[in-house]
Amino acid sequence: MRSKAFLQHCSSLILLHFTGAFFPEDPEPINIVPVTGRYTGTFPVFLGKNQAGESPETMDRLDIQLLKIIDRTLYIGAKDYAYSVGLDIEYTKDIYFSDSLSWKVGRDGVDNCLIRGKPENECHNFIKVLLRKNDETLLICGTYAANPYCRYFKMNSLEPEGEPIKGHGRCPYNYKDGNIALFSDGDLYSATASDFMGLDAVIYRSLGDRPRLRTVKQDSRWLEKPYFVHAVELHDYIYFFFREVSVEHLSVGKVIVSRVARVCKNDMGGTMAVLENEWTSFLKARLECSVPGDSPFHFDMLHSVTDVVSLDGMDVVLATFSTPANSIPGSAVCAFDMATVDQTFAGQFKEQKSSVSIWTAVPVYEVPTPRPGSCAGSASLKGYISSNAFPLNTLLFSKTHTLMDKSVPSIAFKPWFQRTVGRDRLTKIIADSTAGPSQDYTVVFVGSEKGKIMKFLAMTKGSHFPDGSLFLEEMSIYNPEKCKSEGLDDTRIIAMELDKQRGALYVAFPNCIIRAPLGNCERHGACKKACIASRDPYCGWVNESCMHLLPGAPVKFEQDILNGNTDGLEDC
Repeated sequence: MRSKAFLQHCSSLILLHFTGAFFPEDPEPINIVPVTGRYTGTFPVFLGKNQAGESPETMDRLDIQLLKIIDRTLYIGAKDYAYSVGLDIEYTKDIYFSDSLSWKVGRDGVDNCLIRGKPENECHNFIKVLLRKNDETLLICGTYAANPYCRYFKMNSLEPEGEPIKGHGRCPYNYKDGNIALFSDGDLYSATASDFMGLDAVIYRSLGDRPRLRTVKQDSRWLEKPYFVHAVELHDYIYFFFREVSVEHLSVGKVIVSRVARVCKNDMGGTMAVLENEWTSFLKARLECSVPGDSPFHFDMLHSVTDVVSLDGMDVVLATFSTPANSIPGSAVCAFDMATVDQTFAGQFKEQKSSVSIWTAVPVYEVPTPRPGSCAGSASLKGYISSNAFPLNTLLFSKTHTLMDKSVPSIAFKPWFQRTVGRDRLTKIIADSTAGPSQDYTVVFVGSEKGKIMKFLAMTKGSHFPDGSLFLEEMSIYNPEKCKSEGLDDTRIIAMELDKQRGALYVAFPNCIIRAPLGNCERHGACKKACIASRDPYCGWVNESCMHLLPGAPVKFEQDILNGNTDGLEDC
């Protein structure tokens, strides 16, 4: 049996060989917060119970799918149930739900699911979509025993409104499939597998005043076995982040790459001849998260993406990537400037002339006017007030040319943070771009498959962080005593949500939710040196103790985030 150290040394040598340069070492955190009964083991936990300590009848395990904070309420999507938790209630040991929604599948639906070949543990209603429709209404969708449905519910009570709506194209059939959903201007933008077999992946717009539009059905140039991760709205566009099988690399085997796609919000579809009821503005490009070198080392598996945050004057998203499961283990966090994403979509297209040709860039002179992928009515297309007025050659090109030639490079052309020692993959990510009492720092929380939270400070300008980030803290947050289900520990982090007002981070595991502080300031106690050296924007030295500082803290405090200078301070 080879030692762990020997295997890690071999991995490092292989990485060095791939990059042709020095592969960056994993950064070490300033602070490590281990699991202990005296600290992280005391964090409040949600286990699907009400204030009387009762769970809904027949609930065996939660199987949490999603978290969403809306106003001052945390909504939880799980198996057969949704819950609401008031965030302004004091929780010391347990977190209780205020309201619960039981949305189970009837016996006939379960039997039909079984007949179609699904195992019994998948013939439930896994809540996969929970969105705010307006000030009073939520849209909730579930797999409903591989026959997905959606329905509107009252936000304040989780009581149903209206009749159920078919969920095809809005919610997956299989709870393990990735899916995306967001509302914009009354339209629902969704991305998921839209059939029982999972063969028809779709990016879809529905439920609003604009026409229903979708991606071209089962066309590998549009989507090829995608796993959808996240979507964001910015200016005139909706952006979709996903990973898929690369059609441009099929000659060398099955290669997974990460993508960003874009559609115009005012897209009205094409004509009866071409792209009727389909996107005319759909474009996609590869996301590049790699360690530079003569032969760059790529992190190709996209797992999670933040919403758009403002960072040093740029609109930025941060994302977690990993290597494939059967590859050298490694994870990374890369950041992408949305202006650079748009520049990539304004570049050259990529095409394959024939089924046996390699993919090459399309010469600029072969691109029709108006430019495919543009929004009708924009500054460059004032002569076209609607996409269904585009000429035939533009629509035909849009149907057959969806891929851009260049990839979207990450900020600084390298990861901000990487983990290549061990097999603890980084999967979930969330960012606070207004951290600290003056709300002038960006702190990023990254969750791993082994129940750890890694917190780092992000910055793109200045010399304080040469690598663009500072690893502040690693915290083991999973609580095996409370979160174990059926004798098994499932330490995968499913979702995270920030409660800035209360200084809390809600972390969802498959069978529990743990509330952790954004800053573990009290661990430093009365040690000023440790408090200042932590360089944590959430922590400050106040009245002889280290305290958590909420936004706009009115008290006088001491910090040194950029330098962590402790000269003249005594050891504790």
